[in-house]
Amino acid sequence: MRKMLARVLSGVAQKPASRVLVASRNFANDATFEIKKCDLHQLEEGPPVTTVLTREDGLKYYRMMQTVRRMELKADQLYKQKIIRGFCHLCDGQEACCVGLEAGINPTDHLITAYRAHGFTFTRGLSVRAILAELTGRRGGCAKGKGGSMHMYARNFYGGNGIVGAQGQIFEAYNMAALWKLPCIFICENNCYGMGTSVERAAASTDYYKRGDFIPGLRVDGMDILCVREATRFAAAYCRSGKGPILMELQTYRYHGHSMSDPGVSYRTREEIQEVRSKSDPIMLLKDRMVNSNLASVEELKEIDVEVRKEIEDAAQFATADPEPPLEELGYHIYCSDLPFEVRGANQWIKFKSIS
Repeated sequence: MRKMLARVLSGVAQKPASRVLVASRNFANDATFEIKKCDLHQLEEGPPVTTVLTREDGLKYYRMMQTVRRMELKADQLYKQKIIRGFCHLCDGQEACCVGLEAGINPTDHLITAYRAHGFTFTRGLSVRAILAELTGRRGGCAKGKGGSMHMYARNFYGGNGIVGAQGQIFEAYNMAALWKLPCIFICENNCYGMGTSVERAAASTDYYKRGDFIPGLRVDGMDILCVREATRFAAAYCRSGKGPILMELQTYRYHGHSMSDPGVSYRTREEIQEVRSKSDPIMLLKDRMVNSNLASVEELKEIDVEVRKEIEDAAQFATADPEPPLEELGYHIYCSDLPFEVRGANQWIKFKSIS
């Protein structure tokens, strides 16, 4: 046995010891976890309070959340360097929402969101390179550099509306969806603050999951990816069964301010932010679960961190080197399939051609 082990190790003698340990360790294929019970409105039963996480899914969720986190931190850096201009709303801290929602629906389902959209754009299938290039206004961006932070789109993803609620007048939309029994999940990402105003100061009732009135609702721990995944699966199954719409409130938290122009500490303390980071960080919660249940090792997750950082750096280099779109393309892509036509510019003498 010792000779056999020596032969195995001799073939990997040039690799770091940590890689040998990771390769030779037996991990569990899955583990069962207890998750927080959702608060219910107009429902007799809700999502389960236990769930199974496979090693494969756990590693995938960890990589995706870490990618969103690092992408947003890179966007912060590029904005402060004045490479990203205009509006920029970051979602670090809320990674369990976009990754958990995507884990609970199908790629063919349609997703509409507002302006804090970078994470959803990534989970819907676009690359970090296409997202960062859009933020820097380059031709390789997902909207050819003409949309920026608030106007990003992907297949079955209609995101980045510049105004909260621009996706539809909310109570009218609730009413029509209920009347027609539409298979629609309404989602409130409650990150505790509307711009610089806390929910307690802004709303007499902070039970947003009850705001649909006659529409059933769920209040979900939005910092736990497993809670978000199971609640989304439950909501999707509810809608697909023909029962009509459902409302989910995801209780989450943003680490940055409302936008890059907001330092985020004039209406809340640094201590409050740090407490959330230390006790409820979604990446940390998943990491602890996976390590403690033998789904992964600390060394393995650190390797993922290194790979993610490299991916982000490579994407940032592309996003700063890629050329900006030429001025004559300003009117391009107004419609997806239409004959070319002229678009008036800043005055009636300036005209651009619109090409699909």
